[in-house]
Amino acid sequence: MGRSQETFNKKEVRNKKEKKRKEKEKKKLAKKESGKSSMDDMIAYVDENGMLTTEPPDPTKKKKDIKLEDIEIGTPTRIEEEFDPVRKGIVSFFNDSKGYGFIKDLETKESIFVHVNNVLEEIKEGNLVTFEVERGHKGLAAIKVKLSK
Repeated sequence: MGRSQETFNKKEVRNKKEKKRKEKEKKKLAKKESGKSSMDDMIAYVDENGMLTTEPPDPTKKKKDIKLEDIEIGTPTRIEEEFDPVRKGIVSFFNDSKGYGFIKDLETKESIFVHVNNVLEEIKEGNLVTFEVERGHKGLAAIKVKLSK
């Protein structure tokens, strides 16, 4: 009679697989008996404030009436404020050779670009100037810049 071709290690691996399969089957039966399905754990509800909750909404609760006109979709329209187009500022930097600089607005404390083509009088760093603002290629730009008295 010949010896078995199955080694100890092969038997060990086969026994472990069989044990794992039986444990998995037991867990499956226990889960089935408890009556809870995995789908119940995944359900979430949204309350009237838009927050996620685990409780379903109460149908007896009074609901708010919302007018269709009150719903805004997208970004709200910007309300243009009336403001004086002429602003005052101090020249924080100006390079005569390159022909540009920056003016610090006294109201908003913004740094606004100024080009030599938009300057009516000769300016230099530290001067108090009046100017108007328009949107340029890369942001706000000062135009009609002149020395303030």
